Amino acid sequence: MRLGRIASPDGVAFVVIEGDPNSDAVCKEIAEQYLSRNPTFTGRSWPLADVRLLAPILASKVVCMGKNYAAHAREMGSEPPEDPVIFLKPNTAIIGPNIPIQLPADANPVHHEGELAVVIERPGKDIPAAKAKDYILGYTIANDVSARDQQKKDGQWMRAKGHDTFCPVGPWIETAVDPADLDIRTEVNGEKRQDSNTALLLHDVGAIVEWVSAVMTLLPGDIILTGTPEGVGPIEDGDTVSVTVEGIGTLSNPVVRKGK
Repeated sequence: MRLGRIASPDGVAFVVIEGDPNSDAVCKEIAEQYLSRNPTFTGRSWPLADVRLLAPILASKVVCMGKNYAAHAREMGSEPPEDPVIFLKPNTAIIGPNIPIQLPADANPVHHEGELAVVIERPGKDIPAAKAKDYILGYTIANDVSARDQQKKDGQWMRAKGHDTFCPVGPWIETAVDPADLDIRTEVNGEKRQDSNTALLLHDVGAIVEWVSAVMTLLPGDIILTGTPEGVGPIEDGDTVSVTVEGIGTLSNPVVRKGK
């Protein structure tokens, strides 16, 4: 089941998206003011072609995994960490499909980081890895946009990864996908930059949920970014970044430089 959030001629709505997104998909409005694996419907619907997809969820927090692919850790100049490394992005960084990533005037280089993202369905604390799936609504795609010069200068990651628009998410949430073995690819202007598989995650989704929930309570709609594979690289004004995850779809965003 695909769950999403749209701007329709009648306003903003949570929906289930049925059919082929490339041809005849229909968005059926959900009665609840939240996303659930057991939705009820209002009876209103719109063709996907007639609406605009928004970020599927506006999380209370975005928790990110750092260096969770060995090859990416090494391309960044370090060995893979033994324990998970986590950090936060503010929810104000979230944007949806086709919304521009805005590069700060004083940040260079800024890199793309395509990732599989986990969306939480219900509150949880100290969740065992074996029970993680009971707390997960589904999976979406994210881009952990990062200002490398600020990351290096600050010695921590909040400013470098927390700018408005630095967390594209979407295009929808897929509830049925198995996260254990999914191809993940990032392209810039059609050129392949990242090409990997979630089977190479150092810490899988269950371990991630267990680690994060031991630190902080997870709330409905929270997003966890699982980490990016090797191949990160710069994005520039005028580029288009597309992240594709097998079984989910493609998240695309143009890139603009603020102040131009």
